[in-house]
Amino acid sequence: MSEKIDAKLVKDLREKSGAPMGECLKALQEAKGNIEEAFVVLRKRGMASAQKKAARATNEGAVGSYIHAGGKIAVLLELNCESDFVARTPDFQELLKDVAMHVAASDPRYVRAEDVTAADLEREREIYRAQAAATGKPAPVIEKIVEGKMSKFYEEVCLIEQPFIKDQTVTIKELIAQKVAKLGENITVRRFARFKVGAPDWTVAQTKAPEPAAE
Repeated sequence: MSEKIDAKLVKDLREKSGAPMGECLKALQEAKGNIEEAFVVLRKRGMASAQKKAARATNEGAVGSYIHAGGKIAVLLELNCESDFVARTPDFQELLKDVAMHVAASDPRYVRAEDVTAADLEREREIYRAQAAATGKPAPVIEKIVEGKMSKFYEEVCLIEQPFIKDQTVTIKELIAQKVAKLGENITVRRFARFKVGAPDWTVAQTKAPEPAAE
């Protein structure tokens, strides 16, 4: 027999996740009424939904900006989706603002792990390999240590791998996936630029290639 779920719990989960009421009810039943576990269930389903839509072209969207208090840091960010209609929705605009604000706070260097240059990858691997070798551990262990450090490196420098500044339990990739599940369209970060007063340079990052055209 299905778990009896209080209607207020369903409403609270919908507000927290943005998912349809029916999906919230199913997730709560699966999690036996635990709203945090149900939210994890919805996140996982959101990711699955995002994966199914990931190959769809995102040729519409909007450019948003965020200027940190005092005007010391500014970000321009292009967020893409499949239709101009979705680009104009409050949910999409909220996501655009949140991701731009996150870039201002976290200063990523790349959009995705796939965008990291070969030179940067090799430099980091050599540094981590030298550090691990200094411990005297055998080669297979050293390589495992290097791979673990590379995973941390991606999280530090790649926008979509970073924990969201307003909710550290969610990565930017998962934050986008939640909106994909809610809005029903693929959403991608195309590029961003971050400027800081007095800094000797600035960060400009974009994905290596545009989304493929829809067939």
